[in-house]
Amino acid sequence: MAGLISPTTLEQIRAASDIVDVIGAALPLKRAGANFVTLCPFHREKTPSFNVNPHRQIFHCFGCHKGGDVFTFIQEYENIAFMEAVRRLAERANIPLEFESSPGQQEARYLKETLLQIHEQITQRWHSALLNDATGQIARDYLRQRGVSDEAVKLFRLGYAPDLWDDTVNWARSKNYELAMVEQAGLILRKEDGAHYYDRFRGRLIFPICDEQGRVIGFSGRILTGDEKTAKYVNSPETPIFTKGKTLYALDKAKRAILDIGYAVVCEGQLDTIACHMRDVGNVVAPQGTALTAAHGRILRRYTDDIILCFDGDSAGQRATARAFDDLLFAGIPFRVVSIPPPDDPDSYIKKFGRDAFANLIIKADDFHDFYLNFLSSQHDTQSDRGREEIVRLMRESVCKTKSSVLIDTYAQKTAMRVGVSVEAIRTEFKRTSQSKPIVAEPSETEASTNAKDPRPLEREFWLLKFLLSNDEHVEWAASHLNLKWIAHPTVRQIIAARLDAHAQHNWRGIPDLLAGGEDDAMRSLVTEAVAEDHAADNLSKKITETVQLLRNDFIDRELAGLTGQLAQPNLSDAALIEIERQKSELRQLKKQPLSGQNPR
Repeated sequence: MAGLISPTTLEQIRAASDIVDVIGAALPLKRAGANFVTLCPFHREKTPSFNVNPHRQIFHCFGCHKGGDVFTFIQEYENIAFMEAVRRLAERANIPLEFESSPGQQEARYLKETLLQIHEQITQRWHSALLNDATGQIARDYLRQRGVSDEAVKLFRLGYAPDLWDDTVNWARSKNYELAMVEQAGLILRKEDGAHYYDRFRGRLIFPICDEQGRVIGFSGRILTGDEKTAKYVNSPETPIFTKGKTLYALDKAKRAILDIGYAVVCEGQLDTIACHMRDVGNVVAPQGTALTAAHGRILRRYTDDIILCFDGDSAGQRATARAFDDLLFAGIPFRVVSIPPPDDPDSYIKKFGRDAFANLIIKADDFHDFYLNFLSSQHDTQSDRGREEIVRLMRESVCKTKSSVLIDTYAQKTAMRVGVSVEAIRTEFKRTSQSKPIVAEPSETEASTNAKDPRPLEREFWLLKFLLSNDEHVEWAASHLNLKWIAHPTVRQIIAARLDAHAQHNWRGIPDLLAGGEDDAMRSLVTEAVAEDHAADNLSKKITETVQLLRNDFIDRELAGLTGQLAQPNLSDAALIEIERQKSELRQLKKQPLSGQNPR
């Protein structure tokens, strides 16, 4: 699909996406000379080594060596594919993509933009009703009773949907929206006669639901009257912009804190989440009207591999935690569990005992299987044969899904102690499911290449790279005097070859274009490191001549070493010996000669 986007459109998107603005929206940048610095979001550090160069429109971290252009940053920061990064930046700049030019794609784009617009405008309408309308007093009273501050109301843009059957219908007409489109947004429903509509959300406290970019894509409405015949919560249906199984409440506000702190806390509901955020526990999210799913796990994995479930302390909350295990295991994410002492939930607990007490609970979070063993022991009689067999069976099914021999044996021992049975007996039971050796996934080629770090290039090779990428002057001289075989480091050789080829073809467009043509992380890292900071330009003509000559001599030394190694081979013929010595003599003579031609001017 990347081929459907022309280089011209990519350049248009890049030009409209200033890297300082894009990164500055996610990270607190501080000016340092001509560049900007901040703490790196890709590794933990105490001193800023993440460098943003506005002139080159690139970033580079001198700690972990990640680097690239604005597309690379969005890819790495959000953990998304290149095409999705292009989409997001195109949307940000309001630039249509070529493959969206067909009638079907144009309609889909128009529909999405209209639905987002409707959601934003109705959010403003309901927020204003909560703050100002007399009818919103019931919602204001409820929030005051629950201890939700005015600051929280504004931060989470809470609202109130008036208790009328046609308030949203009339609002939509006043905005000239087609009612069928508003129905598709999930805000109104069609009556049985098929000709008239009525409001989905009526007399409810409204929680806007945002995507990761902070755009409102749906709503959750809580009843305020206590009518037992009415559902406590009404949620937006699935729409072209909202999939509840892939949406986490408050992730747009929590993702920065999750990255900074290193783990995510998952609560059950919106009020729990808001209570945590307003007490400086900002790494908290909640699933939207569903159990925590594998899709949720994959989304959170963009930010952390450490998830802590913090559901209610009652039996229902513990059962919800237990149900989450299979989906998260499928997503490949281990998780821990915070046990809130019943009858509290996170909201009530943090209000009773404060932030520090809640933080201590999080610190003491159990690994899932410790929690699960405790949960099973509370649900089954450990003193009866039937109860013990059920605990062992369920623990066996759960722990063997990890395919980890270490965990299987660890929890065989813990289960044996809990039910008062010998470890050997439990191990035998567990082996009935685990059977053969645990499956250990082989690293993919991408992972293997990422983990295997390239050696650093020689200092003179790296200087030449910096010179050729930072200066247009003397590139012609380098192209006519430099033999690429003289460069030992494969990635440096690849980059310089691309630079010289672009010069020969008269299509050098700068660093962003070079980065766009490279898929290799090592290549991007070296390019951005080379140009992240300006270097002194004194005596460049002399230095480039000396550097290229030293590289030639390094190459000759490697060739001489290889020929010397050949001399050690047994049973060499006299002719072969003579030929090797002749080649060595030529190389030694070549090393004494200056480079052909004059110095660059």
